[in-house]
Amino acid sequence: MRAQQLGRLGRVDRRSWLGRARDALDALVKSSPSRFAILIFASLILLFTVLFSLPIASADRQVTPLHDAVFTAVSVICVTGLATVDMATHWSPFGNTLVFIGVNIGGVGVLTLASILGLVISRRLGLRAKLIAASDTNPSRIHVGPVAERQAVRLGEVGGLLATVAISALVIELTIAIAMVPSMLVAGYDAWHSVWYSFYYSAMAFTNTGFSPNPGGMAPFVEDYWMQSLLMIGVFLGSLGFPVIFALARAWRNPHRWSVHVKLTLATTTILFVAGAAMFLLLEYNNPRTYGQLDAGPTIFQSFFMSMMTRSGGFATIDMHELNGSSLLVSDMLMFIGGGSASTAGGIKVTTLAVLFLAAFAEARGAPSMEAFGRRIPRDMLRLSVSVVLWGATIVAVASIALLQITKQPFDYVLFDVISAFATCGLSTGLTAELPPEGVYVMAATMFMGRVGTVTLAAALAASQRRQLFKRPEERPIVG
Repeated sequence: MRAQQLGRLGRVDRRSWLGRARDALDALVKSSPSRFAILIFASLILLFTVLFSLPIASADRQVTPLHDAVFTAVSVICVTGLATVDMATHWSPFGNTLVFIGVNIGGVGVLTLASILGLVISRRLGLRAKLIAASDTNPSRIHVGPVAERQAVRLGEVGGLLATVAISALVIELTIAIAMVPSMLVAGYDAWHSVWYSFYYSAMAFTNTGFSPNPGGMAPFVEDYWMQSLLMIGVFLGSLGFPVIFALARAWRNPHRWSVHVKLTLATTTILFVAGAAMFLLLEYNNPRTYGQLDAGPTIFQSFFMSMMTRSGGFATIDMHELNGSSLLVSDMLMFIGGGSASTAGGIKVTTLAVLFLAAFAEARGAPSMEAFGRRIPRDMLRLSVSVVLWGATIVAVASIALLQITKQPFDYVLFDVISAFATCGLSTGLTAELPPEGVYVMAATMFMGRVGTVTLAAALAASQRRQLFKRPEERPIVG
């Protein structure tokens, strides 16, 4: 009898401990969902840093230096694709498995990942968890709370969105991997390596990471347009964003049912893809170090390939430091813009750019509000877009100044790699691999802030939203 009482008391104590832990977690989520999400992201980076530091993770069974382990963990979880070590030869099978798992975890997105973990912990998707997941489809939910305008994904559809995240990632990566196997076999790899490399490249394309598992990287596939086309498809689908994939999966035959977010994302992405290819074609067609030796057809194809990869893909069939200075600047612009919101791509996002242009167009016409596809866009979206651009530009500027002082390298190369890190693109002029440890940490911080997102980061740093019950007198400064 006494033993039974003690057993019941022990179970009560255990339940009480678990209850207190859940209450603490619930309080953190309630006070700041963005901080909770960042905490999870930072914890994952810490965990992968430890794992990459283990001797079993390296091919030579030596301990990887701390700065390299930290940088690799951040680059993997932030799905960036930059590296300070040779990703094809430095890591063991265990290390490569960590990379493969890490990019798929990171590709889910910081806020959606927090929601999924919250679902696992509580065994159900509560209201707060739904708000966290919904905020990943519309960052204004974090910034100003639930908003009244039409959302890319409504709160009641968040469960379907999370299912779409998992299913779409699995189906897309599996389909692309299977289609890549013939290219691997033609390149001369055996059956095992062909399958492994196919799944690896597929994951890197869909998550917009850009790591290569084989020595030589893209060199064996420079003339394999089937392989490059598959990479472009994977990068394109990953950069659209899960809300867009969710909407297309539900109503791909009924464009009139698509939200403004979906239409803006598709329209802006298409325009940037074509415009970027045209710029690369114009600026590089006579560059003997890049496209100058190619015929017209391959030059056009490679221009489209480069346009897609500079948006956040990270793969390259040429050496980036061989580009003309004008092409490097175009690449900087495309990388800074990035892909769609709630996608595996980085940057300030295409809808942010679209809102800024819509605001400028409305101002030029003297229109009272921004409009797109028969819908009015609230003015707070403009304030949010301006904040995102300013925060992003500030991060890039500070990191560039720090690296210029540390490395003394040319400005265009430093700016290119910094924007690539901020936008989690992964392309490099070769500067990143040669950075000293202090420069490595600067780039790692840039990748983290770029992936977490400027809006989420700003919301996490703000203690609370201050509500002001009065308005001060209005006065207009001279602008322009």
